[in-house]
Amino acid sequence: EVGGSSGTVRRIWATIRDRSPAMLRSIRLDIYWDGASTPAVSAPIGDFFGHALGRCVPFESALLSSPEGRSFNCAIPMPFRTGMKIVVTNESATDLAAFFCDVNYTLGDNQSAEMLYFHACWQRQNPTTFQRDFEVLPLVQGSGRFLGMSVGVIADMARYADSWWGEGEVKIYLDGDTDLPTLCGTGVEDYVGNGWAGNTDVTYAHAYQGFPLNDLVAYHFAFYRFHIPDPIYFQAEIRVAIQQIGAAWEKAW
Repeated sequence: EVGGSSGTVRRIWATIRDRSPAMLRSIRLDIYWDGASTPAVSAPIGDFFGHALGRCVPFESALLSSPEGRSFNCAIPMPFRTGMKIVVTNESATDLAAFFCDVNYTLGDNQSAEMLYFHACWQRQNPTTFQRDFEVLPLVQGSGRFLGMSVGVIADMARYADSWWGEGEVKIYLDGDTDLPTLCGTGVEDYVGNGWAGNTDVTYAHAYQGFPLNDLVAYHFAFYRFHIPDPIYFQAEIRVAIQQIGAAWEKAW
């Protein structure tokens, strides 16, 4: 916890000895800005750092990384005006034998009046409702910038074996959109820079987009997209959803 000064969290690194799916979902990360009673970030440690579905895999991106699949790295700048607090809570019934972390931050930064606070929203729905859009980001009111998403999917291929979940459109509703979103893509696989992915075993992890988990046996999938070169701003409100086509979904981060 830091108080009495402006500053910016520059980097967070952590690792835990027990990286089982249950523990990755049971260790919760909460981050508070400027004495707030409600956390701006509240998410399982695995999902926050891009390890979707409780599965650690090596990957590297501009914001999150895990060089060997056993660590958690975040390089998202997180500014504050008067202080910050980072809390880690073990919500499982099992003791965690080892937790290591390193938080790097600067103090005395001159934060402008236009400074934005970092927030992260975590959601999970299992199973989802067939042909009902899944909300990655429920309606948020205010002004800001949508930085991106990291998502995990458990595809119900036994029930929807003839459908490909990756065709679902990413829909971003901005500033009063109702029926039609301002931004609407051509499918999840395209949203993360792929093309005609289908049920192939391709994996990749690039600076702004990736598909680091592609398990065609368990039908576990994970992808991310960060809107750094293509920023998305909103002035009054935002809502982000993915059209669900023949699959069960689970939000990771």
